[in-house]
Amino acid sequence: MKIRAFQGLRPNPKQAASVASLPYDVVNTEEASELAEGNPNSFLHVVRAEIDLPKGTDLYSDPVYAKAKENLDRLQDTGALERETGPCLYVYQQNMNGHIQKGLVSVCHIDDYLNDLIKKHEKTRPQKEDDRTKLNTTLSAHPGPVFLTYRDDISIDARINEITQSDSFIDFTAPDGVQHTIWKIEDTEELVSAFADIPVSYVADGHHRSASAARVGAERKANNPSHTGEEDYNWFLAVNFPASQLKVLPYNRLIFDLNGHSEETFLEKVKTVATVTEGASPSPSAVGAMSMYFKGQWFGIEFPEDDSLDPVSRLDISRLQDGILAPILGIDDPRTSTRIDFIGGIRGTDELVKRVENGDGPVAFSMYPVTIEQLMDIADAGATMPPKSTWFEPKLRSGLFVHTF
Repeated sequence: MKIRAFQGLRPNPKQAASVASLPYDVVNTEEASELAEGNPNSFLHVVRAEIDLPKGTDLYSDPVYAKAKENLDRLQDTGALERETGPCLYVYQQNMNGHIQKGLVSVCHIDDYLNDLIKKHEKTRPQKEDDRTKLNTTLSAHPGPVFLTYRDDISIDARINEITQSDSFIDFTAPDGVQHTIWKIEDTEELVSAFADIPVSYVADGHHRSASAARVGAERKANNPSHTGEEDYNWFLAVNFPASQLKVLPYNRLIFDLNGHSEETFLEKVKTVATVTEGASPSPSAVGAMSMYFKGQWFGIEFPEDDSLDPVSRLDISRLQDGILAPILGIDDPRTSTRIDFIGGIRGTDELVKRVENGDGPVAFSMYPVTIEQLMDIADAGATMPPKSTWFEPKLRSGLFVHTF
């Protein structure tokens, strides 16, 4: 796996807390506007630049990308963002309620992505990929890192732990209680060399960011007759985490209608394909189990074991889709259906109860999280996971590292 140090932009340490923002894809326009209100340093002004334009502005229109570029330039002009004096790597540690994960911030080569040494497990949506491609092109920068993971390496862990014993460069706690700590690494040769021995890595989160980076790199290559492969546009921003440290939460489902079935008929149909028990826990306790909130109570749902299924079909989300959502509820393609909503596990099962009781839909499903091993096995097989399969927490903050090209 090829990584290298980069001479990018990062916040003035005194202003890092005000610059750092949630990623663009976990907040909508209204939420981004509220979070950035009164804070001109918020990086949401770059990754969600529509918040600085009139309401109703097309999210994918030229003025949005132009405003993003203007705001990125402004953050540099005011000193909120500073250019590093030379190439470096960073250790980025996050602490969420005692769960600690330590990743190495670097740039990775798009050839590794294109040659599947950086493995994917999700398909991208063309509109979102086009959006990030246009943003990266307009900024000549990667404003948010791709979240990568790799199978643990003892020597890399030891070096990163050693680095984190020294004084940090940036340290703050965000309003959501997650602590973000950064160490700068200027002597980078040892870690770059160590990562060369990592055979593959996996996109945990950021499929649209990595796909758009590859597209921009290909476009710049086509327009550069002196292309060598080492130009900055060949590399994209990433944080590389060992797999054992990651925390995966479920991606739960809310269904808006029963596809014409009565409540009694729906429940009877579910009982024909799965074992249904009353009084279940809202949160399933193991792979192979899920919970269903329906008619004011939680039901346990378990499908019969089937060892003949492939790794994707064995996923709980696939069993739900193939056993209930498609044949009973008529939701054949959850990627495009308007009759289903996906709710990240960070919101908890109380959110499912609230939504159902508020009349948003008659039934919700609480899932057990996909494991990192399942994710890697599916990616190794060249297969694709169902949409909205994984929710990683804590989220990487945007604005702490910017790779320019």
